Amino acid sequence: MTLEAILIWILIGAVAGWLAGVVMKSGRPYGLIGDIIIGIVGAFIGGWLLGMLGVAFGGILGTIVTAFIGAVVLIFLIRLIKKA
Repeated sequence: MTLEAILIWILIGAVAGWLAGVVMKSGRPYGLIGDIIIGIVGAFIGGWLLGMLGVAFGGILGTIVTAFIGAVVLIFLIRLIKKA
C-alpha cells in the first residue's frame, strides 16, 4: 500500500466520520482522530451492509457515501452499547 493510498483512506475516514457526527448530533465531538477511526471502521461496515443489499457506489464520492452510511450505523451501535 502506497503512502498516497493511506492518506486517501485517512482523508475519506475523516470526512465520513465528521459528517456522521454532524448528522447524528453526537453531543460531544470525537475529534480528528476519533472521526478518522469512525470513518474508516464505518467504511468497512458500510461496504459490508451495502454489499449484502447488492448496492455499490463507485469513485471517491461513492466511497465517502459508503463510509458515511457505515459510520452512522457505528455511532448508532455505540450509543446503544453505552445505554446498556
